[in-house]
Amino acid sequence: MKVAIIMGSTSDLAKVEPAVGILKDYGVEVKVRCLSAHRAARMLSEFIDEIHNDGTEVIITAAGMAAALPGVVASQTVLPVIGVPLSGSVLDGQDALYSIVQMPPGIPVATVAINGSKNAAYLALQIIGIKHEEVKTRLRLERKSMEEAAMKANEEVMAKFE
Repeated sequence: MKVAIIMGSTSDLAKVEPAVGILKDYGVEVKVRCLSAHRAARMLSEFIDEIHNDGTEVIITAAGMAAALPGVVASQTVLPVIGVPLSGSVLDGQDALYSIVQMPPGIPVATVAINGSKNAAYLALQIIGIKHEEVKTRLRLERKSMEEAAMKANEEVMAKFE
């Protein structure tokens, strides 16, 4: 099980690291690269060629501002691409969000919330879970644990006000 994570700038690292941790916790091999679509286009294309041949199943891309990275990656692969729009400009990530979700027909990028790298990791796990039953089973267990925590919180609120 392999996922590639590509960010456009080292300033994006802190926003991407939570996804790396989640994926590794599930036993997924993660390749992380900082390859700007604007400043390192040739190396980006070479990396995409590399992951086409190494068993990578999903690509997570994280970029801010013009956020060309997810679309450029999606234009060069048929692997699922998940875009994470990042805040960092005066538009606080809305520019990146609009850039990523407005892809032309035939070149889709699944898009999560601004700074939503955790959900990008979980979406990648759900995609991987189609083929890897152990991931699907663990995701179900984690969801059950979330439900139990939510119900416990509800009981605490009810006890406080009743």
